[in-house]
Amino acid sequence: MEFKELPPVKEQIMKCVRCGKCRSVCPTFAVIGNETAAPRGHVFMVGMLRNGVVQPTPEVYDRLSNCLMCESCSVACPSGIDIHELNAAARSYIYEKNPSLSKELIFDTMWTHPGMLKTSVRFMWLAQKTGLQKLGRSLGITKLLPGDLPKAEKILSSVPYFPARSELSEVNPARGEKRYTVGYFLGCATNLFNPEVAKATVDVLTRNGCEVIIPADTKCCGLPQIANGKMETARELAAHNVKIFNSYDFDYIVTDCASCSSALSHKNMEFLLGGLKIEDQAFSFAEKVMDLTKFLIDVLDVQPPVNENAKKVKVTYHDPCHLANAQGIKEQPRELLRRIPGVELVEMKEANRCCGGSGTYSLTHYDNSMKILDRKIDNAMLTGAGKIATCCPSCTMQLRYGVSRSKWQADIVHPVVLLSQSYRQAKALGK
Repeated sequence: MEFKELPPVKEQIMKCVRCGKCRSVCPTFAVIGNETAAPRGHVFMVGMLRNGVVQPTPEVYDRLSNCLMCESCSVACPSGIDIHELNAAARSYIYEKNPSLSKELIFDTMWTHPGMLKTSVRFMWLAQKTGLQKLGRSLGITKLLPGDLPKAEKILSSVPYFPARSELSEVNPARGEKRYTVGYFLGCATNLFNPEVAKATVDVLTRNGCEVIIPADTKCCGLPQIANGKMETARELAAHNVKIFNSYDFDYIVTDCASCSSALSHKNMEFLLGGLKIEDQAFSFAEKVMDLTKFLIDVLDVQPPVNENAKKVKVTYHDPCHLANAQGIKEQPRELLRRIPGVELVEMKEANRCCGGSGTYSLTHYDNSMKILDRKIDNAMLTGAGKIATCCPSCTMQLRYGVSRSKWQADIVHPVVLLSQSYRQAKALGK
């Protein structure tokens, strides 16, 4: 569909009443302090782009790319404008006029082929284990990387060798009486960077009567492509995943990644595939998709075994933007933490404020990302917690780097990992 005819571009720009409320919640504007970095400024920019006042140039793309896509502005907008969708549509339009070989290789070739993505991560693991990464820094070789990557490559630390898929079966039977057949959408980042989360997810679900199936042909959810102007590629990935998961008779489709559940939601399916022949299939698929913590609380109503001997630990919780803003899921992760024996949930100030990771943003806008991150870590440290829980692998990576930069001894965990540990501890005690 032509840029000017896309529903957000055609129908929403004129809704802006210039109230500026979006500026008050925008993490990027708080750092940059310039109207061109504010959501309202982006709405104006997209309007001028649509009307031909400005041309689709790389300079305009750079202005729009300051946006984290955290959706804080869309939630706060009194006119109900989906500002993040406007921004994504504009980035895609500009990219079509200014294609990039590096983006084609990353987002069209590598990121759409799970085997190539796994191989790339293996090379990262090898560089870390052999000392090549540190050597590259000491020799200044990393300075040859494009953009902010010379600084941002430090964020990609502790890469595991084995992805989750190599340690999990495609079909994982329920333990005890089967209640549901669940499709597990295992996202790229959880699979490659946080395999312990995937294993905990399968462990907890099977303990609670779920047969868990992990379709082998699953591809990326498409969110990185949306954020980087590759809308058509995101559509192809979405259509592929819809067909794969609809070929099974799942009761629910669950994912432990906030970004994935947001990308697979009805709203995003409508944004990507609305009006296409596959629309009905996409909506049928999206109706079954549910964030893991919401599924554990609202559907399974998990009740971990009581354990008076559980080690006491203070845990604070960081709301991933794609969970809290995009899906309105805030209470279920907290309730899950409260139910885990030994966990004391301590709220941090501004828990629902972006950490600055936002997928690839920390790699492309390192300095701004770090300013946003520092504010988040300061608030987390004030709680006195020993662990920060969150439900997004991008946030996990960002927060781990923030903790390391601050010389703070704290762990970053997904709530399901703590829950899985609780079950195993109770079993060891014979409960």
